Amino acid sequence: MYLKYFFIFILLAVTSFSAQAQAQQDEASVLAPVKLQLQGYNNRDIDTFAKAFSDTVKVYRQPGVLSYQGREELRKRYGQMFANTPDLHCEVVNRIIAGNVVIDHEKVRRSKDQPRFDAIAVYRVKNNEIVEVTFISPDKAQ
Repeated sequence: MYLKYFFIFILLAVTSFSAQAQAQQDEASVLAPVKLQLQGYNNRDIDTFAKAFSDTVKVYRQPGVLSYQGREELRKRYGQMFANTPDLHCEVVNRIIAGNVVIDHEKVRRSKDQPRFDAIAVYRVKNNEIVEVTFISPDKAQ
């Protein structure tokens, strides 16, 4: 009788461990393209940056307001910005991961002689690519 309960306990422990390992693997695969685009951004490397996004990525500047769509348009816009902002740097201050969504609170510097500013980016990841990103600008203090 005790042997039966022992095997049930072992089965539950293995199942729980397997579920935790799968969740960690899923989180890592969701986070991989977000980390890749940040690396490309901070190095102003448009090829690395663009590689993290799907061909049909949708980019929103505010929730629900589509700014543009597609990797080629993203490549064009960010390529120009990377070329014109040698001091560009982004630091992730806080990160939330929920399913296939990553939310980053960022501090962004465009120029060494200007203060950093807050930015919020919400990334939706599918098949190891960012398929949608929404940028939210906090209201400035008045």
